This record gives sequence, C-alpha cells and structure tokens, in this order.
Amino acid sequence: MGDGKVADTTVWTRAYLMDQLRTAVLNPIQAFRLQYLPLLMVYFAYGALGLVSVAESYWIKKNLTLSPAELASLSVWLTLPWTIKMVFGELVDAVPVFGSQRRAYVLIGGTFIASGLLILAGAAGEWLTFTTPENLYRIGSFLSIVGVVLQDVTADAMSTEVVARTNPDCSDRPKSEINRDLGMVQVLGRLALSLGAFAVAGTAGWLASIYSYQTVFLMGLIIPVISITGAMLVKLDKIERRPVDWRILGGGIAFGAVVAALAYAEFPGNQEIVFIVSMAVVIAMLVRVVGDLDEATKRKIFYAALIIFIFRAAPSVGSGYTWFTIDVLGFDEAFQGTLNQIGTALALLGTWLFSDAITRRPVTQVLMWVTIATGILSLPSLGLTLGLSDWTEHTFGFGARTIAIVDTAASSPFVQLSMIPLLTLCAIYAPEGRRASWFALMASLMNLALVAAALQTKYLNMIFVVDRGSYGQLPELLMTAMAIGVVAPIAAILFFGPKIDGGRASLKKPAG
Repeated sequence: MGDGKVADTTVWTRAYLMDQLRTAVLNPIQAFRLQYLPLLMVYFAYGALGLVSVAESYWIKKNLTLSPAELASLSVWLTLPWTIKMVFGELVDAVPVFGSQRRAYVLIGGTFIASGLLILAGAAGEWLTFTTPENLYRIGSFLSIVGVVLQDVTADAMSTEVVARTNPDCSDRPKSEINRDLGMVQVLGRLALSLGAFAVAGTAGWLASIYSYQTVFLMGLIIPVISITGAMLVKLDKIERRPVDWRILGGGIAFGAVVAALAYAEFPGNQEIVFIVSMAVVIAMLVRVVGDLDEATKRKIFYAALIIFIFRAAPSVGSGYTWFTIDVLGFDEAFQGTLNQIGTALALLGTWLFSDAITRRPVTQVLMWVTIATGILSLPSLGLTLGLSDWTEHTFGFGARTIAIVDTAASSPFVQLSMIPLLTLCAIYAPEGRRASWFALMASLMNLALVAAALQTKYLNMIFVVDRGSYGQLPELLMTAMAIGVVAPIAAILFFGPKIDGGRASLKKPAG
C-alpha cells in the first residue's frame, strides 16, 4: 500500500516536472511571431558586437598603456551615454527624421557604431595617427557606445509597438493577452541578444588568434548592417506622435553638456559630481513621466527598481583578473573564445528555460537566489588567484583551464536573468506617447547603477593595486568585490522587499 503511494507520488512528480520543462522550452517558441523578427535582429546585433571583444581585450593588454584603475575610470565615462537615454528617447518619441521616428534612428546609430569600429581599426593598424592609440581607443569606444544606445532606445520603443493591439477582425484584444505578449517580447529580446553573443563568442577568440586586431575590428562592420536591415523590415503598430517635451529634451541636452564639460575638465571628483547630478536629473524626469500612474503602482516600481539598482551597482574586479589569466594562467585568445562560447551558450539556455518562470516570480525572490548563486559561483575565480589550480593539477590531474570552464558553465545562466522582471514591468506600464522616454529613463536609472559599480571598481583598484605582471593584491581585490556583491543586494532585498506588495511584485497591471 505504502509502496503504491510512493510510486504514484513519483509518477506525479515526474509528470509535473516534465510539464514544467515542456512549458519553459515551448513558451518562447509559442510566443514568437514573424512580425517580431526584424526587431529581434536589432537586439541580435547588439549581442553580436562581442565579435570584437576578445581582440579588444588582448589589444588593450598588449598595445596600450592604460592601467586597470584607468580603464575602470574610463568605463565610468563610457557608461554615461546610457544614463542620458532620456535625450535619445525624447528624440525617438517626438522628433521624426525625414518622417521616420524609428528606422532613421537605427540607421544613425549604426553609422556611429561603424565609425567607432573604423577608428579602433585605424588605431590597431597604426594608420590613424592624429592622436595617441589610447585617445583613439577612447574616441572609438565612445562613438560605438553612442550608436548602441541610440539603437537600443529605439528598439525598446519598438518592442511595445510590434505587439498587436487588435485581432485580425479589428476587434480589441484582451488586455491580459497584450500584457503577456509585451512581457514575452522582452524575453525574446533578451534571447535574441544572448543568441547574438553566442553566435560570435567562439568565433571572436578564433579570429583574434589568427588575424590582426585591425582585421577583426573591420570584420565587426557587418554588425551594424544586421541592425539596420532589421529596422528597414520592421512593421509596427500605430506610433504615437506628440510635441517635444522640452523639459526632458532640453534638460537632457543641458545635462549632457555639463557631463561633457566635467569630463573635459579632469579635476578630482568630477566623476562623482557627474554621478550625483545624473541621479538627480534622471529621478526628477522619471517622477514627471510616472505622474499619471496610481500610487500603488509607483510604489511597486520604485522599490523594485531600487533593489535592482543596488544589485547592478555591485563592483567588478576590473581588467586585472583578465590580465592575470593571460600572464599567469596562460589563457590565449582561442581559449578565451572557448570560455565565451560556453558562457553565452548557457546564458542563452538559462534565459530560455527560466525566463517564463521569472516573469511570474516576485522580483525580490528572483534577485535573492541570483545573488546567492552568483556569490557561490565566484569562488572558483578566487581559488584560481590563490593557486587552487596548482593543487588540483597535482592532486586530481586537472588545472586552471578545467576550473575556468566549469566556473563559466555554472555561472553563465544568471547573466541575463536579473533584468527580465524590470523589463517586463516597464513594458506593461509604458505610457502611450512616451514609450521610448519611459524605457530610456528606467534604463538610465539602471545604467547609473553600472556607473556606481564602475566607480566602486575604480576605488577598489586604487586600494588594491593590480597591473600587468603585478597580481599580489588580486585575491584581496576579488574577495572585497565578491563580499560587496553579495551583502549589499541581500540587505536591500531584506529591507525593501516587504514594501513591494508584501514582498511580492506582481506583473499583472492593476484594474482600472
């Protein structure tokens, strides 16, 4: 009798798990519509920019003189274009270019990306000599970032417009179905981005190992062609036209001018001043845009965004760890490409299998287990800096490369998952006529978290000095970054989580 009950329970559990797996695998496929494909090409191209990443990393290490602290400082400036997405969002929402509010901006963004890649190629090939290679790297990287930001904000706006609001017979679709599709388009966008990264990851290492870095940068010019082609083919629902909101556009332009002036001035504390001013401007603009939402919804989004902000503001180690793997562990371009291929493949798989479940889970719950898992899975990297590979090589017969592969395989599925809940909330509550501005402002807030992360990375690299061939303080640097990355998000979740509908952030829009 007891054995029969156990058998029945086992059968039921197996059937339940298979049903959940089938749902996770099939949901993105069932949610896909042919009309989404051109938009997904834009996201795919963003991920595929990783084609030049390995060449860029090794070129910086071998040919430039920038230290890890200087690179971390530079990353602050290169992240700032993401924080003024409200300017791009307002342009996309309200200022047509030759009658186009979407395609023209993707084309302009592609032109910026191509210009940046050409400058990097010129610096690597030494046929651009009007300034130092370090300055050419700064200019080329900045142009590429601006192009990606412009394309990204346009794609975010289009992601709410490729979803049909009416049935084929012109009757209105149920709001619940529209919200579900809006969330799944965000998932499909993450999948397309991950697929783009996966498609080029291994190739990036292989190309960097057999071709000159100049040649790899020139090969990257195929990427903006893909995004522009997608924009030319996309078909959108009605695009809302409205007058320019000069408080957002004008304020954003003025803010950008202040940032540029502070960057040019190069006085101590300029990055911190920019960060504080950026936070004030973005929050003020966001308060204006969400003014029409009810108080419960604003509270839910505020605390969810705050927790995700703290999660994303965790510092990284910086370039020193990558240089350690090159100099000490002997990782070459081809092996780095292999690691990237494994990482992007499992990130894609993780996004595919878990995205549907994540859109149904509380934000706090998702970030709690992602934080804990990420902290635990960072331990092998710390072990490598402490000589773990020497012990495993002697005891078990496997060394640093095997540990790196296992570590990459275990940690990669968590790369894209943390942003899906916020993206879904943004899509559901995007106000008509302000969709691009809404996405841009929320993205600006989240990217300011990356500025905070870059600032912390800079400070840590100033305290624990690591440079080419000098890795004595790398373990302390890594341990400190790991501790901050685990403790701060968990504290935020425990403190602010209960304020989100009693700890649960439903993705269903409130009635009325």
